[in-house]
Amino acid sequence: MDNFSVNSAKSFIGKNVNLHLKDGSVIVNVQLTKLHKVAGKNNNQIEYAPPKKRRSTRIPMRSIAWAEMLNVSLMHISA
Repeated sequence: MDNFSVNSAKSFIGKNVNLHLKDGSVIVNVQLTKLHKVAGKNNNQIEYAPPKKRRSTRIPMRSIAWAEMLNVSLMHISA
């Protein structure tokens, strides 16, 4: 499996995904909001936020193994 790259990250911007990290953990149901290119090699960061929330968090792209796109229409969220 290839590493999570800038090109694949760009295709997920604005979509809800599960982020599978290289340490085996999963960040569940977040929306990727921005891609931050930081000076230096392999220092890119991805910004994500929970759905319908304003506060966002950044994570280095080198710690992401892969992203799984979610189909939000299948989820039923009750208020």
